[in-house]
Amino acid sequence: MRFLHTSDWHLGRSFHRVSMLDAQAAFLDHLVATVRERDVDAVLVAGDVYDRAVPPLAAVELFDEALHRLAAADVPTVMISGNHDSARRLGVAAGLIERAGIHLRTDPAGCATPVVLADADGEVAFYGLPYLEPALVKDEFKADKARHETVLAAAMQRVREDLADRPAGTRSVVLAHAFVAGGEESDSERDITVGGVAAVPAEVFHGVDYVALGHLHGCQTITERVRYSGSPLAYSFSETHHRKTMWLVDLDVGGGLTAERVDCPRPRPLARLRGTLEDLLADPALARHEESFVEATLTDALRPAEPMARMAERFPHTLSLVFEPERADQDTLASYAQRLRGRSDHQIAEDFVAHVRGGTGPDDHERTVLRGAFDYVRVDAGVREVAG
Repeated sequence: MRFLHTSDWHLGRSFHRVSMLDAQAAFLDHLVATVRERDVDAVLVAGDVYDRAVPPLAAVELFDEALHRLAAADVPTVMISGNHDSARRLGVAAGLIERAGIHLRTDPAGCATPVVLADADGEVAFYGLPYLEPALVKDEFKADKARHETVLAAAMQRVREDLADRPAGTRSVVLAHAFVAGGEESDSERDITVGGVAAVPAEVFHGVDYVALGHLHGCQTITERVRYSGSPLAYSFSETHHRKTMWLVDLDVGGGLTAERVDCPRPRPLARLRGTLEDLLADPALARHEESFVEATLTDALRPAEPMARMAERFPHTLSLVFEPERADQDTLASYAQRLRGRSDHQIAEDFVAHVRGGTGPDDHERTVLRGAFDYVRVDAGVREVAG
């Protein structure tokens, strides 16, 4: 069986205030064309269909059009909700839509009820594990701890139990939205850390033939059978060197697989430039970036006048300016944004405690309290979304 693994469409998302709807529409055109041209048997979408719980109307219309086109191609589609999606909203009318071959899996309780598709070699069971917010699904899975690994392990145990009751030779595919250990992050993913732990081991998914992952935006192979497709478009400058693709996977009768990367259309290349403003404007080697989306880090000792307007004269698609004046090594001054770059909310809070105490950071009990507060805020938002 041949299936196309994709994820993290983030319909409705902008890139530094530039609408990506046209680029997202071009990607969906490409997806449908690939389905037809490469004789795809099923399409898998591993979460984060939308960029936010209540997406803009234009994003909903784009999604609706994509579903109609996939249904018209008579190719089954299996998709799950991610941490950016509202599972309840995405799952509305799922039973009715399923009649058209679009299988939405948004309810954690149904993770062991697969979509069963057949080819000449027999049946393939596709299990959809929507994003599992530990605090919200802990009771459903009778988990003793509200941890990502705990709830995913419980969900996978249900999957394996269902699979064991199926005819011998049934192949299996799991869709999941999670941060699996060994994966490489980018700046555009929302933090899903719980209790100080975000990643789960790949071993959680043992016993199935393929795991189609979503959440991380870079295409990557965790193991031969556990892969991220990544997002089809770049959503941060940290993805400048990403090759945006989908996985085209062939699963043979014995569960053996081959996987090929299918490139996605790119609206514009991304470029990260660094130097003084005058050097960036004068360097002939940078001509190749004049039509790129640009993030420029300016190293001028003094902030130049009208830097964005002047950059835009040569690089009209400059979207971000970062100021990092080059100083002597002993100069400890740095911008606030620079000091915070790459640090989690919890780390920033710990640094603040150390700052106000004159260098003494929080003790173990205080770290636990801080971590619990951040977890509560994130979970509370999820609870209010479910209640709404």
